[in-house]
Amino acid sequence: MILRLRVRISGSEALRQRLLLDSPSAPADIWIHGASVGELTSARPIIQALAADFSLLVTANSQTGRDMVAEWGLPICLAPLDVPGALDRFLNAVQPRLALTVEAEIWPLRSRMLADRGIPQAVIGARMSERSAQRWARLRGLISPVLGRIAAFSAQDEDSEARLRQLGLPASAILPRLDLKLLAPAQVVPPADDPARDMTVLAASTHEGEDAPILDAWLAARAAHPDLRLILAPRHPQRGADIAALIAARGLDVMRRSDGAGDAPLLLADTLGEMPRWYAMAGICFVGGSLTDIGGHTPWEPAAYRCAILHGPHVDNHAANYAALAEAGAALPVDARTLGAELVRLAGDPAAAHRMGKAAQGLLKDRAGDPVPLLNRLRDLAKSGGAYDI
Repeated sequence: MILRLRVRISGSEALRQRLLLDSPSAPADIWIHGASVGELTSARPIIQALAADFSLLVTANSQTGRDMVAEWGLPICLAPLDVPGALDRFLNAVQPRLALTVEAEIWPLRSRMLADRGIPQAVIGARMSERSAQRWARLRGLISPVLGRIAAFSAQDEDSEARLRQLGLPASAILPRLDLKLLAPAQVVPPADDPARDMTVLAASTHEGEDAPILDAWLAARAAHPDLRLILAPRHPQRGADIAALIAARGLDVMRRSDGAGDAPLLLADTLGEMPRWYAMAGICFVGGSLTDIGGHTPWEPAAYRCAILHGPHVDNHAANYAALAEAGAALPVDARTLGAELVRLAGDPAAAHRMGKAAQGLLKDRAGDPVPLLNRLRDLAKSGGAYDI
């Protein structure tokens, strides 16, 4: 009653949607819920795979998440509030055969009402920190029944899986672990290795203070390999004019993607949304944000394209990932003094660069996990679940 009164007073479209006071959603085989943009983006490969076989309704807690999924062309609305009336109206309208949650949101009433209707529940990409597990351990009477109702569960990491097991997750629900954020890059099919890729270096997502030493290292490497090409792709394309000035100051032609250039011995890729194009063109990739103390950017995008990976000393944001890549022989640390020498070595030994790229892609696929067993289990649950007539 209080919530209904608030709606009358405020006229909030979002609150009306979350209370199911307007037109109800259409029926769907699977209800997929993710909190917002990050969760739903990471699960997109799973969502799209399920959409090929079933009708879906996706829900989000945020309007930005709702708007993003709408751009994918999938049915989407804000999630019902975890109150009896809203959930009852939602479930009556949608009649899902499976409820799938992305990551580990705990909604006790939602869990119980789904179970009362015989709707199986699944969770993918679940994470739980040690600190959160300690807090939930004091509320075991609340979380254990929720976890006990899960029919299919895939964690992002071994520690999260163990913590949730201790809190009441049944062993029978556990499926192979997946890192959802790596599923999309793991599905990339890079172009075949060829001489053009072997002689192309991509400096990806560079920051202020990195472009000059990269240019100088490339110029030094060209003394040994005159055909070596460079694609310089700044993290923030609005820095294009400043980088163009650095290029011109070295007596080089300035060829900017923002002016329409598509290929050149030195290409300033000062646009947004074209990074896959540049990864596909380059066999060697220097990952920016790592010569200066930015913390480094993800190595998994160049790994997806089977690039030999170079990076600077500042990779705190992804330290464990770079350490694993180094152990696999897939990535090498450099600094402003050694970058040129590594470019000379890799350009002169394409087989070594190929080995690095294949090792990087292999580690990516291993970390991402195989989604097929999970998808098969979700499909089985969606076919058998629910208390509704076909």
